[in-house]
Amino acid sequence: MSKVKNLLAGLAGAIVLNVLHESLKNKSPNMPRVDLLGENALQKTLKYFGSSIDNSANLYKATLAGDVVGNTLYYSLIGTGNKKYLWPKAIFMGLSAGVGAVTLPEPMGLDPEPVAKNNIVKALTVSYYLAGAIVTGLVISFMSKK
Repeated sequence: MSKVKNLLAGLAGAIVLNVLHESLKNKSPNMPRVDLLGENALQKTLKYFGSSIDNSANLYKATLAGDVVGNTLYYSLIGTGNKKYLWPKAIFMGLSAGVGAVTLPEPMGLDPEPVAKNNIVKALTVSYYLAGAIVTGLVISFMSKK
């Protein structure tokens, strides 16, 4: 499959991940807040370079854009290599991204609470990333049959 198709499939997965998060984040206190983690990471990175984003709306937009681009690139890797391993790779990459989102913030000096404050939030965080990877796999499968 071409790199463009892999990127389109990855974009589909990234969109699903973000739609899930954005539509559910305010439904309960037990919803992951991936956006807050991303904003914290972006501000920490910018601070390292002597900058910051002071306007909260601009910070949100920049974080969302970065999240979509980063997840698109990550999920697009699902379509590389032998298609025989598409589904194991999709599941592995989805679970890896979700577990990483839950376990890596603290060692990276970020606040883990938005994605790991309790087991419900942790499980939902992992499931969002897994859903994005599964959608990516479905799109790859569909485009491969054309």
